Amino acid sequence: MGFPKLGHPPRITVVTWNVGTAMPPDDVTSLLHLGSSSDDSDRADMIAIGLQEVNSMINKRLKDALFTDQWSELFMDALGPFNFVLVSTVRMQGVILLLFAKYYHLPFLRDVQTDCTRTGLGGYWGNKGGVSVRLAAFGHMLCFLNCHLPAHMEKAEQRKDNFQTILSLQQFQGPGAQGILDHDLVFWFGDLNFRIESYDLHFVKFAIDSEQLHQLWEKDQLNMAKNTWPILRGFQEGPLNFAPTFKFDVGTNKYDTSAKKRKPAWTDRILWKVKAPGGGPSPSGRESHRLQVTQHSYHSHMEYTVSDHKPVAAQFVLHFAFRDDVPLVRLDVADEWVRPEQAVVRYRVETVFARSSWDWIGLYRVGFRHCKDYVAYVWAKHEDVDGNIYQVTFSEESLPKGHGDFILGYYSHTHSILIGVTEPFQISLPTSELASSSTDSSGASSEDEDDSTLELLASKSRSPSPGKSKRHRSRSPGLARFPGLALRPSSCERRGTSRSPSPQSRRLPRVAPNRGSDGGSQGNSEEGPPGLPGSWAFPPSVPQSLGLLPALRLETVDPGGGSSWGPDREAPASDSLSPSPQGQQGLEEGGLGP
Repeated sequence: MGFPKLGHPPRITVVTWNVGTAMPPDDVTSLLHLGSSSDDSDRADMIAIGLQEVNSMINKRLKDALFTDQWSELFMDALGPFNFVLVSTVRMQGVILLLFAKYYHLPFLRDVQTDCTRTGLGGYWGNKGGVSVRLAAFGHMLCFLNCHLPAHMEKAEQRKDNFQTILSLQQFQGPGAQGILDHDLVFWFGDLNFRIESYDLHFVKFAIDSEQLHQLWEKDQLNMAKNTWPILRGFQEGPLNFAPTFKFDVGTNKYDTSAKKRKPAWTDRILWKVKAPGGGPSPSGRESHRLQVTQHSYHSHMEYTVSDHKPVAAQFVLHFAFRDDVPLVRLDVADEWVRPEQAVVRYRVETVFARSSWDWIGLYRVGFRHCKDYVAYVWAKHEDVDGNIYQVTFSEESLPKGHGDFILGYYSHTHSILIGVTEPFQISLPTSELASSSTDSSGASSEDEDDSTLELLASKSRSPSPGKSKRHRSRSPGLARFPGLALRPSSCERRGTSRSPSPQSRRLPRVAPNRGSDGGSQGNSEEGPPGLPGSWAFPPSVPQSLGLLPALRLETVDPGGGSSWGPDREAPASDSLSPSPQGQQGLEEGGLGP
């Protein structure tokens, strides 16, 4: 089965917003340009959202370690109905970067990695610094860098030093681009905190009120630095045809009326840089000048008043002279599943694809929000059907009951993304009520039926369910669901090998649902977790999947007094319980996982 191909140059929307520890607004449709026009020309294929000053007080950080923060939930809820899926996210205290893409582009996005660097308090505090997501998109190496640099007029040199520190410390693995500036295309954005020099408050406000913004451009610190700082050579920015985005009275469009009366400034910026042709071969192995970028729009959104900053959005069109658009895995599935025995998936892999024993195939509802938002899964077995064609089957108990539209996706452990997807297809299976009618006719008591629902998987399954799928995720921590959890320093910090640990940069331990002796898996059901015999035994995939907070890591403690699971511990025996690939129970309650 095929899926939509990119028939136009890729379009990317970049958003930056210092939210000032505020609660999210009710709607971000206009900010993301969703459904704003019947013309498809301004609709994005990828969206990068950089946030600064998300509430990171200790109580919020502990809650967000267990569940997704409310801002990330807001954007996933807004973008899901438009076929956007969260590709990757990274958080460093109040600095968050979210990267979304249309689900049918996922097979052409590979080698997803993240990093983050603290620069606050001499590098010990993450209130300032930068977080990044890099990936290969259609054969080109892209990097998105969200920064929050030091504030105040006199700190321009410190802002330069912080930016240089971020560029020098952030490194990525693999044969492709290792440093940020090694990528074919870099987007640099955030609350960069550059101010307007020389002019006093009255002149600045006069220029704004009279729409003579060009008089302020020459005294903008970032504009001046572009001509003098070597580190900014090659960075481009569109014209500042919108009013300065800082500082406003919260809840209004009035500039600061407090006693401080801060001077308005363009603190919130979006820049980009294409790797220079003379800068050596591009990471993709082709000449980088064959990638061209056109900025379609660049403006602020005055309608949002929850913060003292206004959000800024830019839309870009990428022109590729070449495009890698061959998926590594092609999935073939029937147009409709009306009987459990039809739940068979065949897939073909390209010879260049390096498979992993930890790859799996997920079943997703249309509108799913991220790669671990599946309703069922099976492990991608390695038994040949015919040459490079393989086949897996979803177990009957794992399939969702009733009628709905679904998508299948092949998740690559190596690339950390879905590298093969299908078009939507339908599943129409009898609901549990219809299935239980035969039990009613046999005279079984209602009490027996109720008790039978406690065992949600057949006894032959060794893998508990990812949890009942909920359309509305809870944002309140249900700690009773996670007995035995202990908060400990992250493994990266304990090892001392990371400058600024990133949830996305930590590889998951190779422990996941038991695959059984045949190398397959009993697919997971929507019906909820089964009863757990004896003491709870969680492998590392649970703590790894629950947290977005870089400075904390959730680990389980053996109720019997044994040591906790750790990245260097052996995997549980094949007959022990093991949750879904990335701890789906935590995901269904809002946690995104690494």
